[in-house]
Amino acid sequence: MKGKCLSRYYKDFLSGFKNWKQKCHASKWLLYPENLGEHLSIDETSLSHGELYTIVTNKAAKGKKGAIVAIVAGTKAETVIEVLQKIPERQRLKVTEITLDMAGNMELIAKRCFRNAVRVTDRFHVQKLATEALQEMRIKYRWEALEEENKAIDKARKSKTSFKAEILPNGDTLKQLLARARYVLYKKSTDWTESQKERAKLLFELYPSLKEAFDLSMSLSNIFEKTTDKLYGLARLAKWHERVRQCEFKSFNTISRSIQNHYRTILNYFDNRSTNASAESFNAKIKAFRSQFRGVRNIEFFLFRLTELYA
Repeated sequence: MKGKCLSRYYKDFLSGFKNWKQKCHASKWLLYPENLGEHLSIDETSLSHGELYTIVTNKAAKGKKGAIVAIVAGTKAETVIEVLQKIPERQRLKVTEITLDMAGNMELIAKRCFRNAVRVTDRFHVQKLATEALQEMRIKYRWEALEEENKAIDKARKSKTSFKAEILPNGDTLKQLLARARYVLYKKSTDWTESQKERAKLLFELYPSLKEAFDLSMSLSNIFEKTTDKLYGLARLAKWHERVRQCEFKSFNTISRSIQNHYRTILNYFDNRSTNASAESFNAKIKAFRSQFRGVRNIEFFLFRLTELYA
């Protein structure tokens, strides 16, 4: 039997897809109220062609059977709320905690559907903002270095001389240093290799502001890693905001304001140290499942197979 024929036979007869109860609305929403637990995560993921789906998962299932509570097409808050409110309110009131990112629509969904739940902003999303601000500064300096090199090349051509880029002690040119430092700035200094230490030393000598920004990024990470008390966490964050204000880095000031706007839900992390890692892990499983089948040709059948495994 040909592979395509066997695949079609499995889909239409053996899998149970044809008689799936949620098939008629699967492309729009899926709901499994029986999987609702006290601790939930909410996040969005892409199934195919960049189309986003909002997924609510039960942390107690640990990414295995019983993990999926709801999958809703799109990220529009009103649409997701309408689907989740199909679950009886008595059940939804049993949810005590829900982790989410800093998106306003996710907070609105959590607030409307799970009124008794403590909302916890994922610490990794906060840290990611600081890392992105640091990388933004690095990229800005890299473009400046490229522009300076282009000017130097044009000048050499006009004077009919050969251009030679300055080679730094580690063998990099300035633009290479700024490009290759990308991975250095993602890591803690304790995790650097010998070559990365040398690269970081050169980078920070040439660009002291990157050293300051790197320290700000790492200190924010340390607040979440080494603080166990909520009040102490609040005090340390306040000091961090003051450091940001004194440094006067535009991108970090933007992050500082974002953190201040989400103070309550960020500080809730220190109660149970809950993160949205389970949702991110589940998203990775979906991507692996998708790549295993070389993309998604039939959304409904893909969701059917996904829910058979995880719902």
